[in-house]
Amino acid sequence: MSTTQLPDSADTRIDEPASALWQQGQLVEMTIADLNDTGEGVGRLEGRVVFVPDTVPGDRVLVRLLHVKSNYAIAKLHQLLEKSPHRIRPSCIVADKCGGCQWQHIDYNYQLDVKQNLVVQALERIGGFTSPPVAPTLSADSSLTYRNKATYPLKRSATGQVQAGYYQKGSHQLINLNQCPVQDSRLNPLLAEIKQDIQQLGWSVYNEQRHQGRLRHLSLRIGRRTGEMLLTLVTTDWNLQNLDVQARTWMNRYPKLVGVCVNQNPHRTNVIFGQETRCVVGQPYLREEFADLQFQLRPDTFFQVNTEAAEALLNVIVEQLVLNGDEVLVDAYCGIGTFTLPLAKRVGQAIGLEVQPTSVEQAQLNAQLNSISNVIFQAGAVETLLPELESVPDIVLLDPPRKGCDRTVIDTLLHALPKRIIYISCKPATLARDLKLLCQTDDYQLTHVQPADFFPQTPHVECAAFLLRKE
Repeated sequence: MSTTQLPDSADTRIDEPASALWQQGQLVEMTIADLNDTGEGVGRLEGRVVFVPDTVPGDRVLVRLLHVKSNYAIAKLHQLLEKSPHRIRPSCIVADKCGGCQWQHIDYNYQLDVKQNLVVQALERIGGFTSPPVAPTLSADSSLTYRNKATYPLKRSATGQVQAGYYQKGSHQLINLNQCPVQDSRLNPLLAEIKQDIQQLGWSVYNEQRHQGRLRHLSLRIGRRTGEMLLTLVTTDWNLQNLDVQARTWMNRYPKLVGVCVNQNPHRTNVIFGQETRCVVGQPYLREEFADLQFQLRPDTFFQVNTEAAEALLNVIVEQLVLNGDEVLVDAYCGIGTFTLPLAKRVGQAIGLEVQPTSVEQAQLNAQLNSISNVIFQAGAVETLLPELESVPDIVLLDPPRKGCDRTVIDTLLHALPKRIIYISCKPATLARDLKLLCQTDDYQLTHVQPADFFPQTPHVECAAFLLRKE
């Protein structure tokens, strides 16, 4: 198994005359041999790469070439001639249209193998590591019903019906849903019924082309262990008529609903949440249990959508570190302390660094809720705060956004040389890039890489990489 990437430059030329087959609109037959890191099947035609969504390695397919370049093409599945042994029937009736999942047609065990290989290939190709120590992918407790949060765009159909769902692949065409097989099944009744309530109330729904209307998104969140739910409406303004009355109706209808909130986002943007959230009825947070600790989660709090998978990865981190209880640990990009607080219970002192002040406030509150006093949270950019630490920590945990670490962070670590670095990443390419930089001076050895399946039915893979300073 290998992973095929898009060419580094679309201008790369192949010195062969254009074949009659290598033309836009052509129907061609091929066997899918691979999957790329965006989840598309990969075949080859006359030595060129063809990317085909909705296919599986082993499929024999007839595809139509849609976008043809000199050395690669993007195609659409026209006919499945012979099924791969890894192909299964999707659990969702709109899986071939909805952009929420890409791999419901792929056997789950094979998904895990592919994700392990995606990490291996990134570390070899981008990171320059030979035979990197990548463990098998940690499987999720369930490949379905795992999401603890779902945020659905809203729109009105041509006939005026309120719809909520996910956008069709590669478009802004909404696929209307009444249930979703990957979200916690306890949220499904709310998705179906709240659309009907909005319809009956006559609330205006946002139109992104005209930038008119109020209701933009419906956001649902649940505590997997507590069952507590939050319902949040994202609107362009606060003026939803009779919202307080309707909010109380929802609270009475759903016994586990602990709060109804409104978030205002008046801007023309793809960003879902605006800067201000108000609680209409109930409380502006739900309680969740994670790693035997209590957490408060607000509507716009970042918290891993797969609670059980995140906990499984945390357990691997604890096992790999073999802590003795007196270490100083720095958690960079710590968020609300999801990993900081469980680890703080096992070390001498923990320091959390986070750019979002509201997340720091929640982290401090969560520390108080759990009577954890050996942790300090600081608000500010990691690239600014990390060089200002008074002493070198024993362990640095990195959990940056998809773009990876700022180069200042890498340089600071190479100057300070903490004994252990754990790098948690949701994008193998940027993980490999940053690990290459951290290991280029030969001060660190990559000892273990643990992929974890936080997002079943998608090509996304989370992983933790462990670096040990050489003596």
